[in-house]
Amino acid sequence: MTRLAIAMDLGTSGFRAQAIDLTSYEIISTAITTRHPLPGANVIDHIHFALEIGADVASSIVIRAVNNVIGRLHISADKVDRLAICGNPIQLSLFQGIEIRDLAYAGKRKLEALGVVPPKREATVLAAKNIPNLNLPGECDVIIPPAVRHEIGADALAMMIQTKMLEKEETSLTTDYGTNAEMALFHDGQVFTGSTAAGPALEGQQITCGMLAVPGAISNLNPEPPHHRVIVLNTEMFAAQGPLVNLKDGTTIEEGDICPVGITGTGTVAIMEQAMAVNLLSIPRINTVDTELRLGEDICFTEEDLVEAGKAIGSVRAGHITLCHEAGITLEDIRTAYMSGASGTYVDPLKAQKLGMVPSHVKTIYQVGNTSLAMARDLVMDMKKLDIMSDIANTLKKTHCMFASSKTFEKAYILEISYWTEGMPMSHYRKFLKRYGLPDLLPVEGMPEIVRTVKRDIDDLGRMGLTTITDIGKHAEISAEGCVACMECAEECPENAISVMEDSEPVSLVLEQSLCNGVACRRCERACPEKVFDLNRFFIK
Repeated sequence: MTRLAIAMDLGTSGFRAQAIDLTSYEIISTAITTRHPLPGANVIDHIHFALEIGADVASSIVIRAVNNVIGRLHISADKVDRLAICGNPIQLSLFQGIEIRDLAYAGKRKLEALGVVPPKREATVLAAKNIPNLNLPGECDVIIPPAVRHEIGADALAMMIQTKMLEKEETSLTTDYGTNAEMALFHDGQVFTGSTAAGPALEGQQITCGMLAVPGAISNLNPEPPHHRVIVLNTEMFAAQGPLVNLKDGTTIEEGDICPVGITGTGTVAIMEQAMAVNLLSIPRINTVDTELRLGEDICFTEEDLVEAGKAIGSVRAGHITLCHEAGITLEDIRTAYMSGASGTYVDPLKAQKLGMVPSHVKTIYQVGNTSLAMARDLVMDMKKLDIMSDIANTLKKTHCMFASSKTFEKAYILEISYWTEGMPMSHYRKFLKRYGLPDLLPVEGMPEIVRTVKRDIDDLGRMGLTTITDIGKHAEISAEGCVACMECAEECPENAISVMEDSEPVSLVLEQSLCNGVACRRCERACPEKVFDLNRFFIK
């Protein structure tokens, strides 16, 4: 009898999963989503939604999406013996349906006042029947890896284990360039960890023409003077030649092998770096007549996108500065950098380094793919690796830096914001670093060796290939008494998540939950002249 397993990465910007034959260890198929099912664009939005609408509602949305992904793997769910889930503590807690308020409030007194008892979040193996509404056999083993604490979870542990950085003596830095950017610095036998809510720009979200790393996404931009060649991900998730364009006005000079649909995070990085190289961009301004860069007739990159991406890059670099300060070293002491996640895999590392995403003096840069999914895959193949993760997690608890309460991170990030949004000269930035006693930002020196350990972020898609899931969220419909179908809510929504069914009586409103920016936005409610739009109604049963 065929025994099957599923490895799944619950990422902040989307879910990725693979079906595996436990007899041959062959990967059967892969499924990825184009968005996260919860409203919002980052972990802060997700936890805000869960606190306001209800953790039970948020958990049910996550489980519904997990079932959707399982159903797209082209296997019989009733033959699945193991499921390993990897992700940050918020995603794993929502999946398990356990307490999340300790992840939202750092203060001990606040938690005591709320009567919150933080769960231990240790490594565990549950029967699937203990996860309500999970569409797997009741006795299926559900493998939950451990967290370190708060924002440092199983995905960060996976990053360190899969890169093998802890097995080498050199000073190294690994970063998962996602919406919730986890990072770890290894120096003199000690590991320093941190995590920053960088925002979704590095994943291609909250960018005007942005999208996740899926087929059709612009992943790079290369110079072919006087023009630029657009690089696009194809249906197999490999980089393919897109059109040759005039970056200034978007004129297509030559058609490519594939037509781009939007811009992913790595494309955003490449566009910024290349535009700076030809003086079309001077932070925080785009030096064109219409203050935007065009990569074709329907794809553009705006000044608002520049600022959004800059804040994300700045958050990552501030994290690097903070960890170096904690370790008592400078950024140029780092010899090796590991880049993980989809953004870390598809980005041009030299372009990323020029923007400050990689320390300036590293000798080697490794691009290692989706380490969270790789760890989940290892866990279903060998459950003993759960013990290894637990041992590392217990060791790291002594050296974790919580950026949210770090004065060092606060100072560094304020300088980053000043640089990316106000145009503070780098010379001024460096003077402030010296005044604060923080590691300096030296110019890029030399050409690091680039080592790609994988061909794409998910190296082996399996014999049945890749399924891209665009309908991960639920379309929720409500009747809106008093609505006059003025369309103000739909027009105000920045993500086009709202539809108005004006032919019904009363008027019906439809919300695509996965597109919604969540309860932190509520622009739809504020736009309603009749004050009858209630966002919460779309989620409460």
